[in-house]
Amino acid sequence: MSAGSASQRTLSASHEELGRLGSATVYEASGRRGMVDLTLAQVIAGSRACGPARTVLCGQGDNLMVHAVMDRAQPGDVLVLTMPEPEPVALIGDLLATQAKARGVAALLVDAAVRDSEELRALGLPIWARWIRVRGATKRAVGAIDEPVEVGGAPIRPGDAVVLDADGVAVVAGERLEAVLKASREREEAERVKRARLEAGELSYDLDGLRATVEGDPRDDR
Repeated sequence: MSAGSASQRTLSASHEELGRLGSATVYEASGRRGMVDLTLAQVIAGSRACGPARTVLCGQGDNLMVHAVMDRAQPGDVLVLTMPEPEPVALIGDLLATQAKARGVAALLVDAAVRDSEELRALGLPIWARWIRVRGATKRAVGAIDEPVEVGGAPIRPGDAVVLDADGVAVVAGERLEAVLKASREREEAERVKRARLEAGELSYDLDGLRATVEGDPRDDR
């Protein structure tokens, strides 16, 4: 195996683990950075995914570049589909999603609408979208692929890790991936230990030092 292949395998394993850890753990462990602050429709309940972002800036109300990105999409990519201004126009339907799944895409994050929702659920490709609407897009405007975009206040650059699940979406800058993964593992372990203490009857009110915040430090009465 070449050095490049080994690096790619490690990167994929890191994304897989971030996906398992979940968006909330990753967001907290990253210093509360990278939250996509949107209410999103999770097309397939219970789905979760993580992968490197392949960003697409479409023309307004247009999905020409979604068709174009299918030619560049790589296995494991999370396609991040945007427009200059979000609006409830369907950038993705059954046929485009079918292409994405055939290319091995891990998930779609659509800062616009999708349609054919029953067919999308049957297809099984994880998709998060701002809206589900019937209105279709035009196919005329040349936009950009693999340029930085912003979704729900979160900057997303090509190659940044995008973690998606039932709680929402968190973005990890590519250069921080391994550091955030390490912090996420540590957070998961700390929560495992804390959960055991809570199951034994202890209270987060005491474990987290919150009693003193509410009731004051008894030493203050001396």
